[in-house]
Formats: sequence, structure tokens, C-alpha cells
Amino acid sequence: MKQLARSLPSNFSPELPMQYPLTLTFKLWSLAPQLALQDATGDNTVFCIRQKLFKLKEVINVFADLQRTQLKYEIKADRIIDFSARYNFVDTNGKTMGAVKRRGMKSLWRAHYDIYDGDTAIFTISEQNPWVKVMDSLFAEIPIVGLFTGYVFNPVYAVNRANGNPVMYLEKRPAFLSRIFTIKQVDQLSGNEEAQVLLSLVMMLLLERNRG
Repeated sequence: MKQLARSLPSNFSPELPMQYPLTLTFKLWSLAPQLALQDATGDNTVFCIRQKLFKLKEVINVFADLQRTQLKYEIKADRIIDFSARYNFVDTNGKTMGAVKRRGMKSLWRAHYDIYDGDTAIFTISEQNPWVKVMDSLFAEIPIVGLFTGYVFNPVYAVNRANGNPVMYLEKRPAFLSRIFTIKQVDQLSGNEEAQVLLSLVMMLLLERNRG
């Protein structure tokens, strides 16, 4: 197993709050899915991921720099390819510090994920308007015009606490060659909660990349 790096890049400080909104860029034309998450300054990298292809049991390395030299987290599936796999977040000390899981058949219509701290679901991620992906799929079938679907249909996802109070929103922005998302914080989170939510949003986008 690849050794996890113990140090963080000089431009990342866990003691200082990140500057929102965050920008998440998903390279659309890359063979292996690639994600980069940066804060509002555009100078500080929060996460960088390049997902490996053809893995029966998913293990995703989450790096703290764009060069992917300093491993910050691992996201590990709890089973071989499965619609309802649980994805655990492992820190640099090998400790599981949270997880995310798609809510089974319910997510076929409206994307819905639960974020866990241990065995307790503390947040949910839900797609605000499932008709967006339906119209996106229909629009994409139109020759030539379908290439511009990313400018027309852009989903929004809400992250809510178990009591229903929102803490973050993820919104897709109009783009052609990449998928670009904005993450807005609307309520205060602890450092561990913030990491759990951001890792969950990244994992959700990797799972939902063919939908909108």
C-alpha cells in the first residue's frame, strides 16, 4: 500500500478557514476522471484527484497539491463495484473519519447520498431538481446542439444536516470543455465536518459524472 504523506503543502493551513466559494473543476475529456478543488483566491488547492480506471474495489487517492505528490486522504469502497457501496474517508493516520453512501434505488430518480460519522448519518446530499438531468439527457441526443447541453442544464445539490438545515450548496456552472462547480457554505461547520462534506461532494460527482 502506498505510504500516506504526513506533511501538507505550505499553501494549505488547517488552522485557517477556507475562503468560499470554492471552485471544483472536472476535466470532461480526460480518459481518467480528474478533479481539482480550489478556494476563492484561486491560489490554494484544497483537493486534487485523478481516479484510476477499471478498479473492481474502488480506492481513490486525494492529494493536497495539483502535482499529486502529497497524499492527504484515501477514499475506500467497502465492497466490490456495487450501486450502494459505502465510501470511507481515511486520513493520514489510517483513521476512518467519515463516509458517504448513495441511498439505493431512491437515487435513480433524484440523486441522494447520506454522509456518516461512524454509523450515524449526520448530513444528506440531495439533488434539487431531478428534471434537470432528464432534460439534459434528451437535449444531449440532438446532433451538434447536444454539444452545448452544459450551458443549458445545470444541476444544484444541497447538503443538509439531519434536522434539515442547509450547510452547503453545490451548483454546476455553464461550461463547454469542462464541468465546473461552485461550492457555497451557508452555515458554520467544524473542521472534521467540513472535510466530510467536501470529500462526500467530490465522491458524489465521480459517481454522478454521467448525469448532468
